[in-house]
Amino acid sequence: MPIEFIGYVSAREQTEILDPTGPSVDAAYIAATALLHERAGFDRALIAFHSTSPESLQIAQHAASVTSRLGLLVAHRPGFTAPTLAARQFATLDNLTGGRVAMHVITGGNDRELQADGDNLTKAERYARTAEYLQIIRREWEGGAPFDHDGRFYRIRGAHSSVLPRNRGSIPIYFGGASEDALAVAGQYADGYALWGEPLRGAEELVNRVRAAARAHGRTLRFSISFRPIIADTEGQAWERAAEIEARLRARQAEDGDATGIALDRAGQRPTDGTLPTNEGSRRLQAIAAQGARHDERLWTGVAQATGGRWNSTSLVGTPDQVAESLLRYYRLGIETFLIRGFDPLSDAILYGRELIPRVRALVEKEDGCRRLVG
Repeated sequence: MPIEFIGYVSAREQTEILDPTGPSVDAAYIAATALLHERAGFDRALIAFHSTSPESLQIAQHAASVTSRLGLLVAHRPGFTAPTLAARQFATLDNLTGGRVAMHVITGGNDRELQADGDNLTKAERYARTAEYLQIIRREWEGGAPFDHDGRFYRIRGAHSSVLPRNRGSIPIYFGGASEDALAVAGQYADGYALWGEPLRGAEELVNRVRAAARAHGRTLRFSISFRPIIADTEGQAWERAAEIEARLRARQAEDGDATGIALDRAGQRPTDGTLPTNEGSRRLQAIAAQGARHDERLWTGVAQATGGRWNSTSLVGTPDQVAESLLRYYRLGIETFLIRGFDPLSDAILYGRELIPRVRALVEKEDGCRRLVG
């Protein structure tokens, strides 16, 4: 698969500009969103995780039950489930779905949010635990004889599973986190590294750092980048839409006193003492947004500025052709997966499937064809 598109399926409709509607777990909405993404040409859909959200594996199971091809990228936080049990849970779902499951590991960058689930480790301790956790998971997915494990966080005797991934040991592990601790764990254990959308120079620098971390273990990784594309028939209309989104978000902030009531992920929330968040990805977005609202011609940080970079919030703004060309530039850096979701989830997913995904695939096919001819 030369390129991959990942969408977003949530338990109910809710974004920075849309109030949550329906029950906290809306089965009909989950099913409709999953089917829409499958028909729009997405390869996978992300199921998010938060200390207050519905459980991601169960949401993924429902999304899988109504689709036949769509992959599920299930966000998972190490440390709240025994790694041996988590390995069996993911392997079970992988078998039920015909091999459509991937794990997106979120160690967590906000101490207060993790404390809501009873996790009081420091950030460095959490990444150390994640490394051990993934070591155990991969060992159990390999199958074979029962094994023991003696580590800092886990002591296991006779671990063995009768259920293995559909293709033994092959459930892909994506990894998020931009700190040095995160990069070290990703380089050793992840199959794919996910970064939030940022200017080309910063993205290239981060990709190279992760590559170096992986090379130290004789490994290579796939790279994913996340954007909130805003596309329209003309560039002017697209920028008008961006301005409208920011205006609606800031109006809601004025009504609520803050954006926390509408946040899907508060990992970048500023501590009350005014210090920067512990989430390195959020600090990177804040630094980018502080330099201006526009970068590399059409990378827009208006929502990142309004929210303090609390989650994936950068956009590429323009016509479908212009945004597709921008994504091609990231592809040239070695980024082959694009996680794209809109501010109006359903209508934007349809628009991406019709106008953006085919264009990017065509550009990449042409690019690769030229490389083969030159080679």
